[in-house]
Amino acid sequence: MVAKQLDDEQQTLNYESKSHKKNKRKLEESDPDVFVESKKEKKKKEKQKQEQEVHNGSSETLCGVDGNTEIIDGSVEFSEKTKKKKKKKGKQNQEQEGYNWNTETLSGSNGNTELFEKKKKNKVEEENLNDGSVNGEVKENSTNVVVTGKGANESKYKALTNFVDSGLPREVLECCKNFEKPSPIQSHSWPFLLDGRDFIGIARTGSGKTLAFGIPAIMHIMSKRNSKKSKNPVCLVLSPTRELAQQIADVLCEAGKSTSVQSVVLYGGVEKHHQKASLRSGVDIVIGTPGRLQDMMEMGACNLKEVSFVVLDEADRMLDLGFEPAVRAILSQTCSVRQMVMFSATWPPAVHQLAQEFMDPNPIKVVVGSEDLAANHDVMQIVEVLEDRARDERLQNLLEKYHKSRRNRVLVFVLYKKEASRVEMMLQKRGWKVVSISGDKQQHARTKALSLFKDGSCPLMIATDVAARGLDIPDVEVVINYSFPLTTEDYVHRIGRTGRAGKKGVAHTFFTKDNKGLSGELINVLREAGQTVPAALLNFGTHVKKKESKLYGAHFREIDANAPKATKIKFGDSDNED
Repeated sequence: MVAKQLDDEQQTLNYESKSHKKNKRKLEESDPDVFVESKKEKKKKEKQKQEQEVHNGSSETLCGVDGNTEIIDGSVEFSEKTKKKKKKKGKQNQEQEGYNWNTETLSGSNGNTELFEKKKKNKVEEENLNDGSVNGEVKENSTNVVVTGKGANESKYKALTNFVDSGLPREVLECCKNFEKPSPIQSHSWPFLLDGRDFIGIARTGSGKTLAFGIPAIMHIMSKRNSKKSKNPVCLVLSPTRELAQQIADVLCEAGKSTSVQSVVLYGGVEKHHQKASLRSGVDIVIGTPGRLQDMMEMGACNLKEVSFVVLDEADRMLDLGFEPAVRAILSQTCSVRQMVMFSATWPPAVHQLAQEFMDPNPIKVVVGSEDLAANHDVMQIVEVLEDRARDERLQNLLEKYHKSRRNRVLVFVLYKKEASRVEMMLQKRGWKVVSISGDKQQHARTKALSLFKDGSCPLMIATDVAARGLDIPDVEVVINYSFPLTTEDYVHRIGRTGRAGKKGVAHTFFTKDNKGLSGELINVLREAGQTVPAALLNFGTHVKKKESKLYGAHFREIDANAPKATKIKFGDSDNED
């Protein structure tokens, strides 16, 4: 009887041993080499592993009477706690925790630290390579330059590191002898412009944009000289203001001396006969404002049929409501095969859409800094919220602070022409030596005032927004916005009159409750530049209003240039029906 019971027990043990081996084989076969698995699979696998270790008599476990297993190293308990923590934390914390845990684990193993660093380095290099040429986009994080457009990543368009790399003749580069190397906008734009590509350049004020298009324009003129049969111009530069047009002309006249490239500037407010005489004698480059240029074209004094290189400086203003019809009329008189170049410090989306009508479908676009509305980071911005009637006294106090020596240049911006005259008279009565420029003044008075301010004879000037765009006035230490402009883009241009060519500057702005609609945009500009945002400004709100169409108002929806064209539906004449 006892022998029979022993035989039965032996058979039971053998059966259990066989089933255990069978289950073990199944577990081993179904255990794939997978590094990422679900929570349920992980729990099941850990339970099976525990049972397997119990059967094999693993030294790492202690078995109780009821068969429950306790893991000595506490790894199961640790993993469960970690899972609970990860559920509570956000996605970013999860990724950071996993990264830190992996670093500690890898650094704790023999020789794995070097392997981890090598993999990390390879990953970074791979990401940089991918960033370099994705969909025709090239990014350079070191100088914060983004280049987009068809073929932008081709080797022939590599950015220049010095003037010698450009391969330009010495006489062309004569105007650059005082510079150590090209500025970022110059080094990235020249390869494309010299290759004849249509181009959009966006860079902060004072970054060398005039020579960025001026040098390629001179090279374009020199290439056309052999085939040129008349005295008509080959290059056209359009500017929104007279002062900017004169400044561009000064730069291009100086740059063209060594190559005998002749330039003429056309703007209103002065006699026409001198401008006509220059055009009759023959010029290569015409720089002008749209109004006077149209007048000269209608009089037959200016012929643009041979113009094959067109530049719109401060292009966002040139394509604005006031200048768009004139720009269209002028461009219609130029050569149909032309190279279009546009430069600006700000580039609103609506302007970009309009610019596509004048350019090649795939122009090159170079953004130095940010395409979003951003101010010069070399300018310290101070915004002061105050009542409208308190501005006069506050301006007096600021001038005593910033203009104590009465030798440093201080530029005060106002909004309206009448306001410029009033503030000028108010400061003169208080004993300040001051000049002003505005649209109400004759051109000779504007030119004289600007000249006195530039040479330091009268280093305090009141100006409307005619002086906000593109003017390169050396060593302006302080800009005071007595009146906030109508747009935040104009604010960026105004404060760009200081902090030029790598120097530091100060912009002090008065902000009243009448300007509260622009508080959101101004706060974004201040934050982007790392400037202090006053609490009084935050009280107006951070909401950014949707841009209105200047022609159709707030409810106008912009239509993409690639959208399908409307089809015309024709109906039969109902009167002829029987």
